[in-house]
Amino acid sequence: MENGGPLVDIGSAAETVAAVEEEEVASVAPLHQIESLCMRCGENGTTRLLLTRIPHFREIVLMAFECPHCNERNNEVQFAGELQPRGCCYRLEVPAGRSEILNRQVVKSDSATIRVPELDFEIPPESQRGRLSTVEGILVCAADELESLQEERKKVDPVTAEAIDEFLTKLRSLVSGNAAFTFILDDPAGNSFIENPLAPSLDPLLSIKFYERTKEQQASLGFLVESSPEEEPERQVDRDALAEENNVNVVQREPHGSVGALAGRRAIAQGKAEDVAAALCRYSAPEEVDTLPSTCGACAAGCVTRFYSTKIPYFREVVVMATTCDMCGYRSSELKAGGEIPEKGKRITVYVQNIEDLSRDVIKSDMASVKVPELDLELASGTLGGIVTTVEGLITKISENLERVHGFSLGDSSDDWKRKKWLDFKSSLAKLTSLEEPWTLIIDDALASSFVSFTTDSVEDDKRLVVEEYERTWEQNEELGLNDMDTSSADNAYSRTD
Repeated sequence: MENGGPLVDIGSAAETVAAVEEEEVASVAPLHQIESLCMRCGENGTTRLLLTRIPHFREIVLMAFECPHCNERNNEVQFAGELQPRGCCYRLEVPAGRSEILNRQVVKSDSATIRVPELDFEIPPESQRGRLSTVEGILVCAADELESLQEERKKVDPVTAEAIDEFLTKLRSLVSGNAAFTFILDDPAGNSFIENPLAPSLDPLLSIKFYERTKEQQASLGFLVESSPEEEPERQVDRDALAEENNVNVVQREPHGSVGALAGRRAIAQGKAEDVAAALCRYSAPEEVDTLPSTCGACAAGCVTRFYSTKIPYFREVVVMATTCDMCGYRSSELKAGGEIPEKGKRITVYVQNIEDLSRDVIKSDMASVKVPELDLELASGTLGGIVTTVEGLITKISENLERVHGFSLGDSSDDWKRKKWLDFKSSLAKLTSLEEPWTLIIDDALASSFVSFTTDSVEDDKRLVVEEYERTWEQNEELGLNDMDTSSADNAYSRTD
């Protein structure tokens, strides 16, 4: 054995790592060696596992295999952290002659798909496992894999082999920087990433969108897909009948809400209607709290989601939703805009000067973008998702999100100037919440679904809060799907009813 180190099984390695604090794992994580089978020669080789954390990005497992008999080598990266609430789609424009763009680091998870529309080329998730590479490295790896079996193809199917040769020529021209192309990284798990060297400023060549996963994507990631109301009673009857046939005692099912109180996990969603109204929204009480069956996102047990509609003065109608699980204690809350789509967008400007401004309530929708001109900071729509917080909480959330996402700026291999840039920017964010100098917060929402509370009796008297309405551009309406929306049939139906 190389270095005389003992071999340990995966279970022992996992138990050892679980006992180490997160800070220690990030800095001095132990290297584990496991004896494993070589798929090329059939002899035993060595797999080295390093559980570590890319600074301010994700927990990952680095794996490297080496066979001393045939010199086979490979490496792989897998994510040890949780799946993200939503999927992400990165779109990188690579102009011709800009070879430095190809050197951007890319984190590709096991569930990510890579596309190059110009070549109608797609790398499915099962083609390349999770890896840490660059744009050039991923394309070169794809080209090498296609070329590896060309000799066999030429003997069996010469026509297909000739077409692949032509495609490889085009693909390698992109790698050499001779042609412009678009590099799209789509990951339903939300754990993939493309480096932005201009961060925290926006990169004109790089855009990111977050989206809700489909049922098929949920199933592919291992989530329990919620069945339709028609299928659930039939499945329940089948489970009970199977248990009776096997002489298994059927577990007595308690009504949802009775277990959580006994277990000491009562959540706000299990309270009375007036308690929910007082705790979740102090602007106006709901007329009625409704419930709907749901599935816990943590343990997949059946649970209940409570929701109600309320009106925030000087804002709009909103829907407050709260979910709790009696089995595992998981809780979540969410606020969504209700009512019709406004005709105009809204831009909210807050001039933060004292502690009263930091304590303002903030509702940021999924579509809203956030800007702080003093720091040249701009977050695209969807970056933080929809949140209900305060001005101070929003800045804290931005700081945490930037540290988590941009993980290549504080690593050991990063340049000194890049590391200093991030440290200075983090210090500048801290100055915002300490109010060393006045600053400005701008929330731009094309759907007018965001809100900042005022500190006076009426919004007109609040001089440090400016709310502007504007006409949406064609591109904004296209992104929201409004350009192709046709409501003429509904309008005609309402007209005939009137």
